[in-house]
Amino acid sequence: MSQKVFGRITNYRTGIKSQTSNECLIEFEGLASKALAGKLIGQKVTWKGINSTIIGQVMSTHGRNGMVRVRFRRGIPGQAIGTKVELIG
Repeated sequence: MSQKVFGRITNYRTGIKSQTSNECLIEFEGLASKALAGKLIGQKVTWKGINSTIIGQVMSTHGRNGMVRVRFRRGIPGQAIGTKVELIG
């Protein structure tokens, strides 16, 4: 039986003049290095809101401290920043 892995949405992916609401930076529990975060690339992530569930995929690592960049199918609302996501794949 596999253990559930949870993460927290920290921010949207931002540029100098824009932000992308369907790409988020996520920090997972227990990941403290780029090598461990690299093993998650390609796995699926779900965010569960009050009335909806949005599925995304881990695209790449971000930085050296275990953060990852996730691209969701739809845009994530602003209320989702700071909430939990679950790794499903």
